[in-house]
Amino acid sequence: MRIRLLLALMLLPLFAYAQERYTVSGRIVNENGEAVEYVQVGIPKLGIGTVSSSDGRFEIKVPAERLEFHHVSYQIGYYTVTGPQNDVVIVLKENELPPAVVIGGKSKEKYLIRAGTRFPGAAGDFYRPDGVVKGIELGSVANPRKPFLIKDIQFTVTENNIPGCVASVNIYRIEGEPEEFINILHKPIYVNIALSKEKQQYNICPDDIIMLEPGRYYISFELVDCDMDAVHKYQQTPESERDPGAMHLYVAIYFKSSYQRNTALGELKHIPVNIGLVVKGLEFQ
Repeated sequence: MRIRLLLALMLLPLFAYAQERYTVSGRIVNENGEAVEYVQVGIPKLGIGTVSSSDGRFEIKVPAERLEFHHVSYQIGYYTVTGPQNDVVIVLKENELPPAVVIGGKSKEKYLIRAGTRFPGAAGDFYRPDGVVKGIELGSVANPRKPFLIKDIQFTVTENNIPGCVASVNIYRIEGEPEEFINILHKPIYVNIALSKEKQQYNICPDDIIMLEPGRYYISFELVDCDMDAVHKYQQTPESERDPGAMHLYVAIYFKSSYQRNTALGELKHIPVNIGLVVKGLEFQ
């Protein structure tokens, strides 16, 4: 029997519910007026968050606080909530990250992260009764001792019954105490997850140069999109008529220390399992 481990177990802080909430919706664009896809929107200190759609649309219910808008390729955007609002337009400015540099010298192929030990019969599920869990991050910590060039990132989906799924792979450098997670990517890494009852292994060979200097890094998997019309139709179907196998995306679970973020922009917390990410590349001597 499969054990389902929901990847969003933690409740939001109780005080967040005590505050009056307002629905805020709108779209997110760049300085040229073009939609910015899959922006993380939320209030980090309250653990409230969501992910915008592929056309930059978002809707969120929040207290009168400052919303934050995070995307790999852009500077953080802000919007102060004072009441219900629709048709808000958020303009994000491009991020100015230093160019990636490849060093010379000898190198050897090496695993930076291995999957770990499989949790027999267990699977992570990205669906719960109130909908598909977007914005969840789950990954592994890497500790390169020498400069490391990432060439291949692998993960496995054991079964996917949610149409239109898009996942992202994120890489952060971990610094300071308390820990700060700093994005090092120049552009997002997106992967389309196909519908399938069979196990699928995904191999990502990044187009950009991703060079890690010695230090600590968090490399994660996150579900950022799916066919929400299909999800809403499923939710509106009487429970007695629903296909119990529909609207679930399962990933294998492995025993290995990791971090999990339960909502977009929420706090990253240590957990004892992950989804078995594998990272390979070149270690420079």
